[in-house]
Amino acid sequence: MEIEVRSQSDDEIVFIVRDAEVPFINAIRRVAMVNVPKIAIEDVNIIKNDSAMFNEVLAHRLGLTPLVSDLDALEGMSLPEDDDWDDYTNGIMFHLNEEGPKTVYSKDLISSDSKIKPVYDTIPLVKLKEGEEINIEAVAKVGYGKEHAKWMPTTVCAYKQYPEITFNDDVEIDYDCAQACPRGILKSDRRSKEIKILDIENCAMCKSCVRASDNGYINVGYRENDFIFRIETDGAMPPKEVLLKACDVLGEKADKFIRFSEEGGSK
Repeated sequence: MEIEVRSQSDDEIVFIVRDAEVPFINAIRRVAMVNVPKIAIEDVNIIKNDSAMFNEVLAHRLGLTPLVSDLDALEGMSLPEDDDWDDYTNGIMFHLNEEGPKTVYSKDLISSDSKIKPVYDTIPLVKLKEGEEINIEAVAKVGYGKEHAKWMPTTVCAYKQYPEITFNDDVEIDYDCAQACPRGILKSDRRSKEIKILDIENCAMCKSCVRASDNGYINVGYRENDFIFRIETDGAMPPKEVLLKACDVLGEKADKFIRFSEEGGSK
């Protein structure tokens, strides 16, 4: 198996996986979405809320506010499988005490740990009118995406099989089929008497070009064991960390299954 990184930024990574199979690639996708730990606000104590927003809606909005959850932030925090995870004091405390008129933003959340704070400062939480006040205490804990979407580290985690475009040299070149491509990855070059492929990896395999070709000049398919994988995050965790952690978790699951098989399935 070969892996080649196509692009990488603070919140997105795109890479090519060659000589792999669908079950393996899909396992990485599922583990990255639901088994990689992330920090999010879990317990909310609303001491005072004079705003027009219901307490439940405000608590839900706080829970979905992305918090920094990189490896340094996660170090030393209890995981859901730990016995002390349910302890109210075993988490990161946040305080929010504001008075209107103003719009309360994520930057107004005061954390007890400088490393763990909202990823973005400009997420609006609630709007307060003159004389309205909110006073909130909240606790952030580590969780998994399989329990709630607020703990899901990825906003996009998807793959597609590597596209493959071929031409039938036995028939006349159909230059018009290139115009049917909605993503503009095909270009008709009548001077050189060919259709050029500009960006094969951007092909959605929609086969609009195939349907537009009356003589069957163009064919669109895919490479069975090659994949284009994309991971995007909300900024809470670097996408590379999500991928590496997902691989570690998948490896641990495989080791448990191997031990279970070697022990004869007795446990």
